[in-house]
Order: sequence, then C-alpha cells, then structure tokens
Amino acid sequence: MGFSLLIVAFIIFIIADIIIRFALKSVNEKKVKKEREAILQESINIDFSKEAKSLKRAEVPNPKARIICVDDEDVILDSFRKILVLDGYSVDTVNSGPEAFNLIKSHHYDFLFTDLKMPEMSGVDVAKTVKQVRPDIDVVIITGYATVETAVECMKYGAMDYVQKPFTEDELLDFTKKALVKRQDRIQKQLKPRVHITNLSESEKVSMGEFSIPGGVFISEGHTWAAIGQDGTVRIGIDDFAKKLIGKIDDIQFPNLGMNISKGQPLFSIKQGKKTIHFNSPLSGQVSKLNHELKDDISALEYSPYEKNWFCCLDAESLDSELSQLKIGKNAVSYYQEEIDRYMKEIKEILKSDENSADEILWGQLQNLNEKDWYIVTGDFFKK
Repeated sequence: MGFSLLIVAFIIFIIADIIIRFALKSVNEKKVKKEREAILQESINIDFSKEAKSLKRAEVPNPKARIICVDDEDVILDSFRKILVLDGYSVDTVNSGPEAFNLIKSHHYDFLFTDLKMPEMSGVDVAKTVKQVRPDIDVVIITGYATVETAVECMKYGAMDYVQKPFTEDELLDFTKKALVKRQDRIQKQLKPRVHITNLSESEKVSMGEFSIPGGVFISEGHTWAAIGQDGTVRIGIDDFAKKLIGKIDDIQFPNLGMNISKGQPLFSIKQGKKTIHFNSPLSGQVSKLNHELKDDISALEYSPYEKNWFCCLDAESLDSELSQLKIGKNAVSYYQEEIDRYMKEIKEILKSDENSADEILWGQLQNLNEKDWYIVTGDFFKK
C-alpha cells in the first residue's frame, strides 16, 4: 500500500512539474511578445539626415538576425517590421537604395531585403552595390514579378534568393528562417584562416567561422591539446584544427585505463565511417581517467573540442622536460597559422582546385576525400 502511494505521489509530482514548466514558458513567451510589441510602437521616424531620413528602427535584445529592408511602399515595410520584429529579428526600414547604402557603410546587417522595382535605384542596382561594398551581407530581392528570368538576373549580381509579394505572415517567416539557416550553414562551412586565443566558459560555443585556442591550453604538433589541472593531472583531447577539418566523428577508441604511455605513442583514436585516425600522446604518463560521457555523446564535440570534452586524463611523469615541447599562447597561434598554410597548399594540390578557393577551408573537408587522400592528409597532420 505504502509503495503504491509513493508511486502515485511521484506521478503527481511529475505532472505538477510539467504544468509549472509549461506555465512559466507561457508567461515568458507573453512577456517577450509584449516587449517586442513595445519596441514596434517605439519604431518611429527619427532624423537620421546624414544616413537615411526615412529610417525606422526596431531593435530587439539578442536578435536572431539583423535585417535592413528597402521598399518605396511603406505598407510593405510596415509588414516587414511587424512580422519579423515579433519573431525576434531586429529590423531597419528605409524607402530608397541610396539610404540603405549609407546605412550599410556604418551598420552591420545579416540580410538586406530590397524591392526589385523602385524609382530611384532598382533592386538589381542595390544588390550590385551592396555585394561590392559589403559582400558579407546576404541580399534578398522583394518582387511581385517572380519570374525565372528575374531570379537569374538577381542571382547573377549576388542576391541569395527572392521573395514574392504579396506574402502572408507565415510565408515571410518561413522564408526568413530558411534564409537564416542557409546563411549560418555557409558561414559554418567556410573556415577563415584566422586563429585567436579565447577564454571560453563551458556555456560558450567555439566559433565555427575560425580556429580557436583557449588560453592556458597546450597544443601538440599532432593537434591534441593538454590542460593541467590543479591536482596535477592532465586532460587531453583533440584540438579545434583537427575537429573542424575532420568533421563528423562516428566513434572514439580510448586507451586502457591504467596503461603507461610515452610521449609520441598512440593514445586514442577516432573513427569516421570505416577510417581511423590515431592521435599520439603529447606527454608521458599513466592513463588515470576516461571521458565516457563524451563517448556516449560525441555530438558534444560540435559544441567545443575543449573544456569538458576531453578524451582521457594522464598522471604525467615528465612535465618539466616535455611541456617545453608543446605550444601555448602566441606560439600556438603561430603554429596554427603555419599548419593552415601548409594544409591549404596540400589540399589544393590534392583537389587540383583553382586560385579562388585558396582563401577558405571547408568544415569537414577531409570527410569528402577518397580513402587514399584521407590517410595521406591525416597522416601528415595528426600522427606526430
């Protein structure tokens, strides 16, 4: 009887918890909506005579994206502001291309939506100008003449897509969401050959658009990292360079707990399909701990290869002599730059790519190589 009452009490507790969570979520959503509605009410004409007299600005906290809309019809701009701001986007609107052009020179936007047919400056001209001055901004054409010819013309001058008016609220939201996903996916895949030292907390994500090295972390020539704990143990994992070039990891093969390892000997492996990369130990010592939580959730490496996403711990034996052979701080950054240059030269030769592809590295580029080239590149960069 007592056990049955315990079960009933537990079920009631679970149901109550769900109801409370749902209520809190509903209250929070209503609060956010009211805040955004208030922002919309405050987006009035302001004298931005040096930039854009017709500018109306509605900024929300932590926006999904920053958007500037250009159209000579106020009713279209009003619709953009109302629909997109309430969904969490910051939106600037202006009535002409020249005004938009002035704004993009001094403000950062993710997207520029521009009407195709405008009296002062056409949408095609706006697209040309924006892509020349700010190629990082994605241009979307607003058109009531959504023909294949129009789309092709827009794409030719750098527009990413076009949206047809009149549009419903759901149509605009769906279009913008897909455009944002497309933009984020492109940015994530284009790794700029830039390296910087970060001070990341576990709640922060390593940027997918560049290579990062947390401050205080030692980097080996074989692209493993080592972080010394207060108790003297050393956490070891694969670095950002290795993770981003390799891409998706299907499995991790840990060393045996308690085994003794010398610097330069194979410590752990990762599997990508049927292919395996062995990573050598950056230090000598005894394996004292394995990160089984990472093995159970390998996708955590997409968040960051550092911090809690270590592979194993060592009780190091020769820190005094071996640490000096690892890279840290500016030396690590310089090493990354050298490795990036070497990798870009090697991958260009393998792919027989043209000069235009020399300025970017694709996320997960190695997983698209044939098996022979895959082992050549991984052997050159990770088996050290």
